[in-house]
Amino acid sequence: MATIALTSDTFEQTVRDNDIVLIDFWAAWCGPCRAFAPIFERASEAHPDIVFAKVDTEAEQQLAAAARIQAIPTLMAFKAGVPVFSQAGALPAPSLQKLVDAIRALDVEPRAGSVGAAASPSQGAA
Repeated sequence: MATIALTSDTFEQTVRDNDIVLIDFWAAWCGPCRAFAPIFERASEAHPDIVFAKVDTEAEQQLAAAARIQAIPTLMAFKAGVPVFSQAGALPAPSLQKLVDAIRALDVEPRAGSVGAAASPSQGAA
């Protein structure tokens, strides 16, 4: 599955309606973001059962602010609507694979209203 673009209008439903969602917060002017993009894209193709989404922080400034993005790229992950990971910095492919494996292994119980917790995601929980 290719990556999808998330906006303020699609963020909550995407996180709520899918078991695992990985989100790359990026900007076109960001060199590390551009370096991470093909790694993220390849991972999306290797894991078609996971939603790999991208948020352009320039176009979606309110969404980035709500998610408390302070540096880019930032990778955020949700499982069953629960924020389970948030970390700034581009990951090499093997580290991204380890993260995907760790998120798959997490036993998470969906919480009512957990998507609203996106404004304060867990730091490195995976």
